[in-house]
Amino acid sequence: MNRTDKQLVTLPYILMVGVFVVVPIFIVVFYSLCVELDGHLVFSFENYKRAFEPVYLVILRRSITLALSCTALCIALGYPVAYILASREYVNKGFLLFMFLFPMWMNFLLRTYSWISILERNGFINTVLEAVGLPGISILYTNSAVLLGMIYNFLPFMILPIYSVLRKMDQSLMEAAQDLGANSRQVFLKLTLPQSIPGVISGITMVFMPATSTFIISDLLGGAQHMLIGNLIEQQFLKANNWNFGSAVSVILMALLLISFSIFSMVDKGGEGGVLF
Repeated sequence: MNRTDKQLVTLPYILMVGVFVVVPIFIVVFYSLCVELDGHLVFSFENYKRAFEPVYLVILRRSITLALSCTALCIALGYPVAYILASREYVNKGFLLFMFLFPMWMNFLLRTYSWISILERNGFINTVLEAVGLPGISILYTNSAVLLGMIYNFLPFMILPIYSVLRKMDQSLMEAAQDLGANSRQVFLKLTLPQSIPGVISGITMVFMPATSTFIISDLLGGAQHMLIGNLIEQQFLKANNWNFGSAVSVILMALLLISFSIFSMVDKGGEGGVLF
């Protein structure tokens, strides 16, 4: 295939990226640099200055803190599950994988709504606790409920990349290490964990980014009492009708996510998981 043919083949993709990615981003950036003055749009950095006011920095810090907590807990919960799924000794891996994938087939909103009936005062958890004589808990409409909802919705996105990497590992390397006298702990730390880093990095990216920008989970499980950056953007566009400020916050969030993605890529070093060890 010559150069002209390659350009023709890639042209539809370039047009698609231009129409659905570049143009929308340009529009958002344009609105973020404008303020309405006497019925006219005037170029200004006022929206960005406002976005860095203390009240909005608190919202941003809360969003990043919850997203980091969600990501860390997803790693702690997801890596062992992915390791079990990739293990040759575990015979029910198909069923376990199905149990993690099945909720993803349902609507995101329905999955989140279900936790309201689970966590509410007369919900499933408190009903079980009362049945065994234990005091009930009240975490609905708190940061803990928001964090729980994030973990439930985003955990599969951590498990699947790690499982995919672990499943493709060359088992002969593990067997050779054991033949040379390495115990299970040494095999895991020296071989399995370093080679699985690309999957961990992919999982972090797929969990941290949506967790930072989510607004449905905090709306439903936080009761709109704990605003996140996603809720702020939603309110500016749909309720306050201030597209300019909403666009500025969106650009700042986009920049933070791009920086995070760059850091994750640098850590991964192009997929060479062993560079960390």
